[in-house]
Amino acid sequence: MSEETFLEMLEAGCEPDEVACGTMICTYAKWGRHKAMLSFFSAVQERGIILTAAVFNFMMSSLQKKSLHGKVIEVWRQMVDKGVAPNHFTYTVVISSLVKEGLLEEAFRTFSEMKNFGFVPEEVTYSLLINLSNKNGNREEALRLYEDMRSQKIVPSNYTCASLLALYYKNEDYSKALSLFSEMERKKIAADEVIYGLLIRIYGKLGLYEDAQKTFEETEQLGLLSDEKTYLAMAQVHLNSGNVEKAVKIIELMKSRNIWFSRFAYIVLLQCYVMKEDLNSAEVTFEALSKTGLPDSGSCNDLLNLYIRLGLMEKARDFIAQIRKDKVDFDEELYKTVLRVYCKEGMLRDTEQLLEEMGTDQSFKDNRFILTCFRAMHNQIEDDQLDKKVLAFDHPDTMAIELMLNLYLADENLMKTEEILKLLLQTAGGLSIAGQVINKFIREGDALKAETLTGLLIKLGCRLQGATVASLISLFAKQRKLKKAQEVFSAVADSSCEKSIYNSMIDAYAKCGRPEEAYSLYKQVAEEGHDMNAVGISIVVNALTNIGKHREAENIICESLEGCSELDTVAYNTFIKAMLGAGKLHFASSIYDRMLSSGISPSIQTYNTMISVYGRGRKLDRAVEMFNTARSLGLCLDEKAYMNLISYYGKAGKRHEASQLFTKMLEEGIKPGMVSYNIMTNVYATAGLYHEVNELFQAMQRDGCLPDSFTYLSLVRAYTESLKYSEAEETIDSMQKRGIPTSCAHFNLLLSAFAKAGQMGDAERVYKKLLTTGLYPDLACNRAMLRGYMDYGHVEEGINFFERISESVESDRFIMSAAVLLYKSAGMELKAEGLLDSMNSLGIPFLKDFEVGLKLKTA
Repeated sequence: MSEETFLEMLEAGCEPDEVACGTMICTYAKWGRHKAMLSFFSAVQERGIILTAAVFNFMMSSLQKKSLHGKVIEVWRQMVDKGVAPNHFTYTVVISSLVKEGLLEEAFRTFSEMKNFGFVPEEVTYSLLINLSNKNGNREEALRLYEDMRSQKIVPSNYTCASLLALYYKNEDYSKALSLFSEMERKKIAADEVIYGLLIRIYGKLGLYEDAQKTFEETEQLGLLSDEKTYLAMAQVHLNSGNVEKAVKIIELMKSRNIWFSRFAYIVLLQCYVMKEDLNSAEVTFEALSKTGLPDSGSCNDLLNLYIRLGLMEKARDFIAQIRKDKVDFDEELYKTVLRVYCKEGMLRDTEQLLEEMGTDQSFKDNRFILTCFRAMHNQIEDDQLDKKVLAFDHPDTMAIELMLNLYLADENLMKTEEILKLLLQTAGGLSIAGQVINKFIREGDALKAETLTGLLIKLGCRLQGATVASLISLFAKQRKLKKAQEVFSAVADSSCEKSIYNSMIDAYAKCGRPEEAYSLYKQVAEEGHDMNAVGISIVVNALTNIGKHREAENIICESLEGCSELDTVAYNTFIKAMLGAGKLHFASSIYDRMLSSGISPSIQTYNTMISVYGRGRKLDRAVEMFNTARSLGLCLDEKAYMNLISYYGKAGKRHEASQLFTKMLEEGIKPGMVSYNIMTNVYATAGLYHEVNELFQAMQRDGCLPDSFTYLSLVRAYTESLKYSEAEETIDSMQKRGIPTSCAHFNLLLSAFAKAGQMGDAERVYKKLLTTGLYPDLACNRAMLRGYMDYGHVEEGINFFERISESVESDRFIMSAAVLLYKSAGMELKAEGLLDSMNSLGIPFLKDFEVGLKLKTA
């Protein structure tokens, strides 16, 4: 029916019925003339015409499509007033509009009514109510709705699943979240980017970083990756796992794809740069964040902490002044960090002002931190001048005490510092809190403040925990302030002094280059009847070994093994290593046996040392046994263990076994370092396997290890052993071109090879080249040259060479014996006799099995 027809009918005096009115309302709705429709609807209501449910539904549906939810609710209420029975569709539309208008109670009341009338709600209705409950923090109601929906066998949409996942994530119920995701996969409910983003966050919270990364990659592969929130979720996961570089790369990837950079993105990026300690980038990011509005307290706190960490206290003070001027909204953490700066810098007036400001903030009412600060600062104020709560000091805040002590120590106000300590000692656990503060100063390396507090507490008659005093002594030792360490030790040393304090003082002597005094203190403690523990004994033995006092170290070891000392793995390792250094290999082996019989479990260090003990003692089978035992026990064999055994295989000429073990090490994923490569190249070089040496030479460079002088020495050895003299000489030349220092050892390998082959002209040429490099030939080079002259009968050249070097080389049995024979071969008996007399006067015996031209006779 058209509007004109309807008006004509009215003019003719015909009263329209509900059908005609309904038709007209539907016509207005179809035309989108909602204002006219509502006006006509009011006129119909005034005439007492009752419309059908279908017409009401059509009206409400039309209004809802235009997001006129308030009008939908008005029509619904009139429908109820007229007693028109709603159907399934009515409830679905009405509940949706009630939810959109935030009318939670009425929405749930209507939902209950719908169910009471036997209507089964649609998934969309459940979804809307679950989401509304979630937003209003009504977790139980949201879960009840979900269970109700499942009981109706309604498959949830991905929107519903997203709401539930957000709920589980918010309540840290991660197992249920993962269970829901598994259910989605079973029911083939397609996940959208929101769900993948939530899943990434959940995996991150559970520490499943690889799963989070895979989920992120899957999101990208599915073409769903478009929202900044997903990128930032992945960035935060990387950040929480400590992988800052990956976090930054994710944000850079987001930037490169022109995805909108929100305020939150700048906050996360700032966190990345702060963690990286990249000051310049952090400041640039903070500036960009500030352009989006006043920076949040968390970001201010992050940047301020970075300044503190980098020791940029002037920047920290300027930054605080700026954010206070900008009226940034401080939270408790930012207030505490600012106070930390003020107190560390001794800024008394600024501290007082900030505390007053915090005290007037209602959010900090009855805050223990603030109350503790006030009580520490205003101890002399009369009771009626200060709130009773401020005077309550039974449970002081440790951080507040630390800051206040820091403040007055920085201000060099020892009287106020002592006053706070006295106040603190009146409370339960006060001494323990003071100890915690001292330990914090020690961890930060602030020995002066730690020492001052320790001295004041001793003055007040307090006895600090041994661990705290020991830590302070250790800090002074680390700073090479032995006198300070001795002063602290003297102040607490008495008959009841704890072992940890003795250990620290002994260690201080050792670290400060006074091992004799460490040994002296150890003996003093022992004479006084104190049993030193494994730590102290290990320190003394190690100190004595390092200065070559092996007998004294051995005596302590024997006393410890024979006495009642409770030794641990570290002590046994120290003993074995000490005796290895002393060359007492049998004793070292017996210490290991004692370790096993005492039930002490060996460590990988134990087996490494025992491989050296047996390897040096030429008991290669036992060294191999140690290696295999460690492997069978499941110990993580490191590079040192492998290379230790490989080096002994090499020394025993077992090149094949060494090569196999090196390959096994690579297969285990252990990347060789410079030392390992050099050991292996030497094994191959000794066997003359220059191809293998060259391969390792290339491999080590690929691994980022630049060949050093020792590497080139192996390469020269490999070539000379294979009689490839020109390649050996080229190798030495290439060293010089690359700026790698050569030594006599490099030249000696080549000139010895030439001398053994009788190529004395080449040997002389190499000898001269050695001199031109600025090196002075060592004994080995001179011996090699004389050996060549002797073996191949070059008498005159040999005599000339000897006379040229005789005044500059030390008296050597081989060189002098060779010269005697050369003089005799040349008929120069007087010179030969004179040289013999010199040898006799020096107590140098003459080498008898020796003759000129030996190689010529053999040939």
